[in-house]
Amino acid sequence: MIARIIRFSIANRVFVLLAALILAAWGTWAVKNTPVDALPDLSDVQVIIRTNFSGQAPQIVENQVTYPLTTTMLSVPGVKTVRGYSFFGDSFVYVIFDEHTDLYWARSRVLEYLNQIQGKMPANAKSSLGPDATGVGWVYEYALVDPTGQHDLSELRSIQDWFLKYELKTLPNVAEVATIGGMVKQYQVVLDPSKMATLGVTQNNVIEAIQKANQETGGSVLEMAETEYMVRASGYLKTLDDFRQIPLRTNSFGVPVSLGDVATIQLGPEMRRGISELNGQGETVGVS
Repeated sequence: MIARIIRFSIANRVFVLLAALILAAWGTWAVKNTPVDALPDLSDVQVIIRTNFSGQAPQIVENQVTYPLTTTMLSVPGVKTVRGYSFFGDSFVYVIFDEHTDLYWARSRVLEYLNQIQGKMPANAKSSLGPDATGVGWVYEYALVDPTGQHDLSELRSIQDWFLKYELKTLPNVAEVATIGGMVKQYQVVLDPSKMATLGVTQNNVIEAIQKANQETGGSVLEMAETEYMVRASGYLKTLDDFRQIPLRTNSFGVPVSLGDVATIQLGPEMRRGISELNGQGETVGVS
């Protein structure tokens, strides 16, 4: 066989040279146009379900969230493995599919089964799908710092969450912008048990009053002199004084009891379970 190929090549030198040139040209084109990934994606096709169950211990999260989710996701078509992890206030379920499964098809199937089980989960457990990206994607990190010291950690976090984050999401090939560190500003109501007992106010009274006071709604329109006026009730709480003036009840003398009479209203940071630090220079706001 080899001898015949050699004799054919000697007898047809022109065709052999043409074939060699064609192969060389095709190889050159392939080298220039074949996409090469510095980090080839060898990971499994997976969909991540994150469920926030604030304030709950890992065992409660496991029993009420992680276990129902994992058992339900086992029925999704094409699923190879389901892994569940329970943490304080959080649950992560990794749904791993067979090879060559389309990622967006997999996300659609997981979302369908997730909608089916929502009614069986606690009312305050909020589930969401992770970004449509793999674990080997490039990660760009930066730190938001203020060398002048004019902005505190809560202001830097607000700049990141309400301005920079949305601009970065508009960039091509950006799957997720995750913020770490800093402080999230919140209104804090510190109740005084002694004053509450004296004035006959319960914690449920306070919660219900704050929820009712922080509302805004519309009331249709009024037509006057061939002009329509939209009716709107503006009731969002915006300042500390707005919180202090929330009425809770009236005492035996008909005097209203306000929130400021039984609690201290202040601005403070949301509870944190970690920090972001840069080069030993102190805390900062980080993004990945």
